[in-house]
Amino acid sequence: MRVNLITKSSGQIKPGTASMSLSLKIRPACGLPGEYEYYTDSASLVWMLRRQTDLPASVIERFEERMHTAFNAHLLGVELSDNVLTEMGYFVD
Repeated sequence: MRVNLITKSSGQIKPGTASMSLSLKIRPACGLPGEYEYYTDSASLVWMLRRQTDLPASVIERFEERMHTAFNAHLLGVELSDNVLTEMGYFVD
């Protein structure tokens, strides 16, 4: 499923790591209703994007930089498998 990913950072770095807590809004890219909010951290999100998408490394790196320098960052039209979305708790019909 192609989705838009929008992060909202807490701005707080997790102790002992360079990772920040954040909420991730997942919306269908086709404009259908179905927004879902998933709580994670920046390191876990980047790791998932590297492993579960075919996004170029440069796109993921720019997204990661934006997560750390802006209050929110977004990736539009990301293809995520139904299995990945289900693991996040996003119900796929």
